[in-house]
Amino acid sequence: MDLTYIASRGHWYNTSWKGEISKSGGIATNIGVHFYDMLYWLFGPVQKNIVHIHQADQAGGYLEFAKARVRWFLSINADTLPALVKSKGSRTHRSILIEGEEFEFSEGFTDLYTRSYKLFWMVRVRVLRSPGPLFEIVHTEIRNSSPIGLSGDYHPFIKQSSLIS
Repeated sequence: MDLTYIASRGHWYNTSWKGEISKSGGIATNIGVHFYDMLYWLFGPVQKNIVHIHQADQAGGYLEFAKARVRWFLSINADTLPALVKSKGSRTHRSILIEGEEFEFSEGFTDLYTRSYKLFWMVRVRVLRSPGPLFEIVHTEIRNSSPIGLSGDYHPFIKQSSLIS
């Protein structure tokens, strides 16, 4: 599976709290945490966690869960958008590719949190679990690991990244 999340951000991002790693945890935490959480709940515990690239504006790696292998790429850099997306004038690209079949979810994402929390409130969802595994995935294993570059099973967008030589 390939998870791609590119949400172009302007200069404001780096000058706000989101640009301060001590406050936001960096791009893999700030943008990726919800996806890692979803993947953990869908596919079970992480068995392998490799970071290929981790920069201020983009990060990518490989997560092997009990029931899935995921190559992931996150970016706030408009230069990483696919040419087709740029040609349409769009500034976001959100996609999950599973066995050659793409689920593209760039549209309708702006109110996702509001709609999700309203739904949770309506059905009175109670989440009784420890955030420990998610903290391990994001903080310990992604944020504090050394990127290995173009080695192993990396997301195809990483190869296109201007930050990898």
